Amino acid sequence: MSNRLVSESSPYLLQHAENPVDWYPWGQEALQKAREEDRPIFLSIGYSACHWCHVMEHESFEDLEIAQLLNDHFVCIKVDREERPDLDQVYMNAVMSIRGGGGGWPLSAFLTPSQQVFFGGTYWPPRSRMNMPGFDRVLNGVLDAFRNRREEVEAQSRQVSDWLNRAETVDDSARISAAPLQSAIYALHGNFDPDHGGFGSAPKFPHPMDLELLIRLSRRWPGELPPGRPTILEMVEVSLNKMAQGGIFDHLAGGFARYSVDEHWLVPHFEKMLYDNALLASVYVEMYQETGDVSHADVARKTLDYLLKGMRDQQGGFFSTEDADSEGEEGKFYVWSRDEIIDCQGAETGERFCRAYNVTEAGNFEGKNILNLSRPLEVMAEKMGVEKEGFLAEMEAAREKLLEVRNRRVRPGLDDKILVSWNALAISALARASLALDEATGKPYLEAGQEAARFLLDHLVDERGRLLHTYRHGHAKLDGYLDDYAYFVVALLDLYRASFDENWIEQAVSIARLMVRHFQGANGFYFTADDQERLIARSKSFQDSSVPSGNAMAALGLLQLGRLLGDPEWTDWAESIVRGSMPLMERSPLASGQMLVVLQRILEPSVELVFFGSRREEFAQLEGLLRAQKLDSLSLICRSPEDAFHSELIDQVTAGKQMVEGRPTLYICQQHACQAPVVGWEEIAESVGQLENAPLQLAGR
Repeated sequence: MSNRLVSESSPYLLQHAENPVDWYPWGQEALQKAREEDRPIFLSIGYSACHWCHVMEHESFEDLEIAQLLNDHFVCIKVDREERPDLDQVYMNAVMSIRGGGGGWPLSAFLTPSQQVFFGGTYWPPRSRMNMPGFDRVLNGVLDAFRNRREEVEAQSRQVSDWLNRAETVDDSARISAAPLQSAIYALHGNFDPDHGGFGSAPKFPHPMDLELLIRLSRRWPGELPPGRPTILEMVEVSLNKMAQGGIFDHLAGGFARYSVDEHWLVPHFEKMLYDNALLASVYVEMYQETGDVSHADVARKTLDYLLKGMRDQQGGFFSTEDADSEGEEGKFYVWSRDEIIDCQGAETGERFCRAYNVTEAGNFEGKNILNLSRPLEVMAEKMGVEKEGFLAEMEAAREKLLEVRNRRVRPGLDDKILVSWNALAISALARASLALDEATGKPYLEAGQEAARFLLDHLVDERGRLLHTYRHGHAKLDGYLDDYAYFVVALLDLYRASFDENWIEQAVSIARLMVRHFQGANGFYFTADDQERLIARSKSFQDSSVPSGNAMAALGLLQLGRLLGDPEWTDWAESIVRGSMPLMERSPLASGQMLVVLQRILEPSVELVFFGSRREEFAQLEGLLRAQKLDSLSLICRSPEDAFHSELIDQVTAGKQMVEGRPTLYICQQHACQAPVVGWEEIAESVGQLENAPLQLAGR
């Protein structure tokens, strides 16, 4: 018999619609029942691709005895953390405060009827085992405390709520300086794994925000580095190479899994998230721009192609996740036996493929094999004594054949809801790739990014002009959160930079104004708008989680807008957020990668360029010159008589500037002072060649 979740749109909630547990979605019906019947609330938060969420469902939520215990004594609420990140953020922080750290999914929280947390954890087995209490025992213990030690429960819950509502320690009078950048470099150096890349030990996450920060700092950092350690750029190089060779990367279809359970990047937690792949594609693109190493461009292409082929709605939006499990087994879709590969490829090619991708009879994952490279294929060709080009072609054909075979297997579940924030990250990655790659390769990425942005604007903006958060099967719902607004502003600016279509500027400014109006608070923006549902706390996100912090992305977008449009109001907002975050960046640099990227940009002298060309094709010619300079803090406006639309916002910037004698004309402005126009390609090339990144300003201000 179905429960109340059967009417929900979230794939995760629908996975639980046939449980014997009497689940409610979060809402007034459940909360009122808890108050009227004075029942504790069992709040379970997870997401559709979460392996341990599936395990707890099958073990506990399908267990008739446990379901009866829950139904008789609790109000049970199931939440999709991707639909309701506000609930997830508040209650995860609450449970972690009780446990003294250590969170994760499934999140299992016990609340008073007034929604205050008094106990919580993550996964529990149904019955006690391996020194873990059983879920049945946990439920009976919670129920006993709620009934017989109610004063203690209420006191505990008040303490947790008081802690949640205390403002983070921020100081808006702090000086903006490079000190947190130095702390971050030293911390990343200290945590770097020189053998396998990445930071820390198992489980190992990709850290895309930190890698982006290191790429940018490698160009500008004037300070001393710890002796005997890799350079800043070497940390990025080793990490990206090892990840792309490891099992965390899908060598057949492209794309990255969520993380590696080991330090070698071999065994992934097989779920694939839209945001991970968008963020990593951006890092590989940026590393390609920095080094010219085409292997990074190749990984970026394969990652973005995976999104386009496997994670894209027909209307242009991008789905959220692919599950770790298929047919009830984690990773079953992705792994191979040696015999399967030989049967598919034939003996000769199969043997070479197995040698290249570390496939053995014994296997490397539960008797099967996760494809991975111990060294690049070019090196393997030399080691095997075969001609390189022929070997590479042979391996490409072999991968295509294996992919055909794999595509006939039962695929992992697909969470096909479309989230504004994660789609914005994908749009940014596509736009940045279109700029970095050659025109033939980059154009489809730009078109896909533009189509996704139009989809969001057409289907996830309500009658008030406000963003909604999620869309599935023709229905959009839930007011947008800070991440939706902040990420989308940055994505729209990336689209402008890749296309010079001024419509994107208009949209970015409109969304930024709504963000400032509805999310602003002292020293930063709240995660929820001023008219959204009031929870037990209204939080601010300054530090990164698996995605960049909302305040960091808001600061980045506002800084870029302010510099592009010459509007100090936007840059003042950005600097206020960064100034308030200075103590947090100093204290926790390894959780502040995106905010540190913004700090670095604020410390850089800005360069503003305005270009007039008679044809839009000339924009690409200028881009080629600028690409060679690798300018970090660059604002660029390009205009041509061929443009279909001219924005009044850009008119204000170009006032008094014009094309000279019908020839390409460039205006260079630095620190709000503009030089005389540079006319003609020879002069423009010379002037652009003189632009360079200055060392970071280490002094505060």
